[in-house]
Amino acid sequence: MNQTYESIGMVELSSIAVGHEACDAMLKAAAVKMILARTICSGKYIAMVTGDVAAVEASVRAGVDLGAETVVDWMVIPNVHPAVFPAMSATVRVGMPDALGIVESFSVASLVEAADAAAKAAQIELIEIRLAMALGGKGFVTFTGPVDAVRAAVDAGAEPVERKGLLVRKVVIPAPCKELMSDII
Repeated sequence: MNQTYESIGMVELSSIAVGHEACDAMLKAAAVKMILARTICSGKYIAMVTGDVAAVEASVRAGVDLGAETVVDWMVIPNVHPAVFPAMSATVRVGMPDALGIVESFSVASLVEAADAAAKAAQIELIEIRLAMALGGKGFVTFTGPVDAVRAAVDAGAEPVERKGLLVRKVVIPAPCKELMSDII
């Protein structure tokens, strides 16, 4: 996942069967490349694609139209921040931070939007975007940096999730304990 993505889109569905069908429709609707398609907790399915903005928008629209009432959430990010993909694959390593920020969501799609917004809003380092595995369908993003930057990033990241009514919680932990950070990083 260390390549550059101009635009990404995701559809999150409550049905695994419809998820596979929607993913197929998304890939047939436009010239996009599949980044990720899989089941997640709790019995949901996500499909993420990349390509130029118009193609990703058409692809996501096809997935949302096919998914209809099974669509939990969806998103399109025209110019995704390059730190998003390393954080999704949990390959980021950071030292002891001044502060730890966490945004928690009921939706994976809105969580990816949160991570992108946080990374674009302030000088922070994304640590991990946890995509609803063993979390009861929820997800969270963690990031570090100076306290003021983390506060700004938490607020910016929470905004798109809150707008959709899917925010569980947002927190800033100044000077997190070494033991806590060893569990996170």
